[in-house]
Amino acid sequence: MSRAEQPSRRTVLTMALATATSVPVPARAAEDGRDAKNAEEAEDIEAIEGADQPRRTHYRAWTTYADWITGTAAGVRTEAGSRPGVVIADPVGTTEYADPHTGVTAAWEYATWTSPVHRLTVPATEAIASWNALTPAGTWLQAELRGTYSDGTDTPWYVMGRWAAGDRDIKRTSVDGQSDGRSTVRTDTLAIDDAATGLRLASYRLRLTLYRRPGTRLTPTVWRAGVMGSDVPDRFTVPASTPGPARELAVPRYSQEIHKGQYPEYDNGGEAWCSPTSSQMVIEYWGGRLTPGQLAWADPSYADPQVCHAARYTYDHQYRGCGNWPFNAAYAATFPGLQGVITRLGSLTDLETLIAAGIPVITSQSFLKGELTGAGYGTAGHLMTVTGFTAAGDVIAGDPAAPGDEAVRRVYRRREFEIVWLRTRRYNAGGEAVPGTGGVCYLYFPARPSARERTALAAVGVR
Repeated sequence: MSRAEQPSRRTVLTMALATATSVPVPARAAEDGRDAKNAEEAEDIEAIEGADQPRRTHYRAWTTYADWITGTAAGVRTEAGSRPGVVIADPVGTTEYADPHTGVTAAWEYATWTSPVHRLTVPATEAIASWNALTPAGTWLQAELRGTYSDGTDTPWYVMGRWAAGDRDIKRTSVDGQSDGRSTVRTDTLAIDDAATGLRLASYRLRLTLYRRPGTRLTPTVWRAGVMGSDVPDRFTVPASTPGPARELAVPRYSQEIHKGQYPEYDNGGEAWCSPTSSQMVIEYWGGRLTPGQLAWADPSYADPQVCHAARYTYDHQYRGCGNWPFNAAYAATFPGLQGVITRLGSLTDLETLIAAGIPVITSQSFLKGELTGAGYGTAGHLMTVTGFTAAGDVIAGDPAAPGDEAVRRVYRRREFEIVWLRTRRYNAGGEAVPGTGGVCYLYFPARPSARERTALAAVGVR
């Protein structure tokens, strides 16, 4: 989380969201962005916000044996079983990778799996890939996307992440500087540069390249790979939702703030660790535990060393932080029996559907101090865990921006929370209109979900 209202190393959501629907608004920091002198503009905004919008997100995943065999295999094979996935069979070649974060150049055997062309039901301004994999020491993977624009032309193959569960072979990293002048990769998000032109991503292919040390029989195993495409309308506010059933989940509570100043090599703890802290809460809710051996590297004088571990193993060496969304989902899925997905939800009703099925949700939001009563801070981007709803419909959150673990449980006003989480435009402390987060969330759930969990996930577009 960034408490101060200055730009972070990466904008949490790109300007593609900000220009998706070009409605002018007065440049001042009001809750809904309206001014009495701009009644006509306000009516335009209300028409957009109040419309009965279809779901503006399309998530597609490859998880089953039938899914994986639809792809194009070059040196990989699909393994069946309770958790089907792709592995290296016969590498198609050897390449050298010069790791920009270690200075080490090494040779790697590789093989690839490429999805069929997948047409988005929602032509997208943004796309985010996520994956779940096992990468034993001596292996790693790269995920790439190639989109087709709505005018029929293609993007380049964009690298969406170079990832390993560990950090001994390569340093996991996003890749900066990728653009064709029409779309750009910003850390973990492929975005149309100017959505106001009407250009969209109409379809895409996803490519996975699996690497191993030459001459070994090691292999990564990829169990889940998916892409979320979205085209969320420009909005400073959202329609009010009707409260649903009350329920609170027993999610562990961890503070990021007690780690302030710890491990500068992983972004120094404190407010920078909202994402791994939230991830660790939900991982442990599902029974994920770290062994003493896994935690042996951590300073024994630090409380909650599992949070330090989560920060180390979600750290993106290019972004120089722990907030890479797919890296957090991939970390969660390294725990036996868990899956992780990055997607967008459309309403607090979606959240209530998941909570009712026993699935906590990690949400991303940004707000001024005072916009979320009881928070006591403002942020340009922050992750917290929604753990339930009160009888009045207010949001119960495990907010890691607390001075200690005992203060992590917060209750936030329903109307305020849904605005700061779901809006795609907001005003910063200087009165400048900037992007909002638009309903982004992390979903972690069992590899073999119950019928109730599957039904709830399907209701929000995830399978």
